[in-house]
Amino acid sequence: MDAKIGKFFDSIGSFFGGGDQIPWCDRDIIAGCEREVAEASNDGSDKQKSESLMRLSWALVHSRQAEDVQRGIAMLEASLVNSSPPLQQREKLYLLAVGYYRTGEYARSRQLVEQCLEIAPDWRQALTLKKTIEDRIAKDGVIGIGITATAVGLIAGGIAAALARKK
Repeated sequence: MDAKIGKFFDSIGSFFGGGDQIPWCDRDIIAGCEREVAEASNDGSDKQKSESLMRLSWALVHSRQAEDVQRGIAMLEASLVNSSPPLQQREKLYLLAVGYYRTGEYARSRQLVEQCLEIAPDWRQALTLKKTIEDRIAKDGVIGIGITATAVGLIAGGIAAALARKK
């Protein structure tokens, strides 16, 4: 019985806490990626520089810091302008979708992950992200309905109490 109660409270906690499976990245990893980009810029090949920029972009959009995520989004959007092979385009779209998900722009994130799935329809990572986005949109809708219902209830209760006082 205790296990069932614990499981119930865990599910409620993950409902309100977010509980997505997208990994986070720490500042020290971002700093390492920034050093790698600087080294590749100084004496690396174009391929090495491109790969290190992609790793930095990945680290930035997976950061817990909003400014890092915004920086990663800006880097990825700037790099999308350059024509790149479909596989690299897919990766950039996916990382942009993660970045927008992290900023709470779920509609934009879903749009980008759908573009990604046009390139690679069976890509499991993108399918998982799409489900995570849709779950989050649904969850936010349920929470919004709950808040609205509570507000309406409080207003109705206040009106009823005011009317009861006048009599």
